[in-house]
Formats: sequence, structure tokens, C-alpha cells
Amino acid sequence: MVSTTVVQKLFKKHGYVKRKAQKQQTTGVTKNRNEQFDNLARITAQYELRGNPLVSMDTKKKEFIGNLYRAGSLYTTEVVTTFDRDFWSLADGKVVPHGIYDLQHNRGYLNLGISKDTSEFACELIKLWWLNYGKFIYPQADSILIKCDGGGSNNSNHHIFKSDLQKLVDELGIEIRIAHYPPYTSKYNPIEHRLFPHVTRACQGVIFTSLELVKKLRAKTHTKTGLSVVVNVIEKIYETGRKVPNGFKETMKIIFDEYLPKWNYRAVPTI
Repeated sequence: MVSTTVVQKLFKKHGYVKRKAQKQQTTGVTKNRNEQFDNLARITAQYELRGNPLVSMDTKKKEFIGNLYRAGSLYTTEVVTTFDRDFWSLADGKVVPHGIYDLQHNRGYLNLGISKDTSEFACELIKLWWLNYGKFIYPQADSILIKCDGGGSNNSNHHIFKSDLQKLVDELGIEIRIAHYPPYTSKYNPIEHRLFPHVTRACQGVIFTSLELVKKLRAKTHTKTGLSVVVNVIEKIYETGRKVPNGFKETMKIIFDEYLPKWNYRAVPTI
């Protein structure tokens, strides 16, 4: 018989360490991947130099409201029980968390939608951020840089996002530059590692019994490096399956970069 102490010493001697699997192997390779990362660095430096807003945005995994299991643990005086199945039909509602992260001020703006993650939803939240916060933080700004993934509500291949984006800049009167991360590289989007993990940790293991509870917990998100989070609830219902207006593709005002245009373009006010 060998004691556990001896086994642990043998593990240490031979270099065995308890590890978790890490998601580091790329599932696909995209042409011009590295070139776009170099381009993102160049554009970012330009915006930092000029003092223009530089934000990252994405939609986090949706959550369900109700007595449904959530991963994690917390201190309680009683046993916490949930339904033994995570069927959507058992939920009382859902939350669609959409985040905007200000890289220069280390501040997150989390919007909790109750509808669908559509391009209209994404653009409206950019609008709310700019009107309520951005234009006061950056009063001299003449352009906004938004770093985002290439899929979801801000899909780089969808004209409906570009149509909604053009409407947005016409309303706000400020240029918006979009820079997409290449496919299979969304984990490098700053919001993915500077905001979302901390938001998740702030309410780990808590059963989401109400939308107000979700808002309260996520508003407490903070870090030792100064991260703070503003949380808003968006109750508007967004239509799915919308089509671009007739003739939009032929008369589109979006200005595509000459270099890697599919991932880099600007929406400039026309009115």
C-alpha cells in the first residue's frame, strides 16, 4: 500500500500537475487572419492617438429566468433546489445580454434584452450608449471605432446590419467605423476577456428568479483594476426576419476600406 502523500510526491517529481482543458486549438483557418489583426492594431492606434472612442461589443449567451439550474456555487444556509430538467418551456422569460466595453476607460455597458438578438437591437444599443454616455465622455469625437465579431446580430456578411448602421449614423450625426475579427477568433475581441468573464463571476451559481435580480447582480461587477459596469433593461420587442429596403444594395452609402473591405468599413452620416 502507498499513501496519498507518497503518490502526490511522485506526481510532483515526475511533472504531473492537475490541469483543466484549454480551448486553444483553432477549429478553422481563415485567409488574411493575421493581416486583419495587424490592421486592427493599426486602426486602434489611430483612434487612441486622436482621442476618439474605441469600444468592443458582442452579445453574451442568453440566460433563462426561472427555477432552472445555473453552474457555480455560493454560500447559503439552506439547500438550493431547481427543476431536474433545463427545458425552455419551464422558464418564465429570457435575458439577452448585449455588452459594449469602453477600452480606454475600462467600463462596461450591459444591456439586458428580453426579445431577440437582431441587428436593430445591436444598433439601438450603440445609440443608447452614445446618447447617454459616449458623447459626454468624448465631446470632441468625430468618429467611433467598434470592434466586433463577424457573426450574430452584427454579421459582416449581412446587409441588414449595414442598413441599420447607416440609419443610426444619420440619426446621431457621427461616423462609425466597424472592424470585424476574422472567423474563429472571437475570443480575441476585448469584451470577451475584459468584461464578460467578470460579469459571469458576479452572479455565479445564483438562480435567476427575476430580471431585476439579474440586473442587480451584474451591476455589482467590478475588478481590482477598476472595471465598473452600467446595466440597463431593454424591454422592446425586436422583429426577426427583416429584409433590407429595396434598392439598398445598389445605393448603399457604406464606405468599404480598400484593404480587407469585408471586415473594415465606415458608415458616414448623409443627412
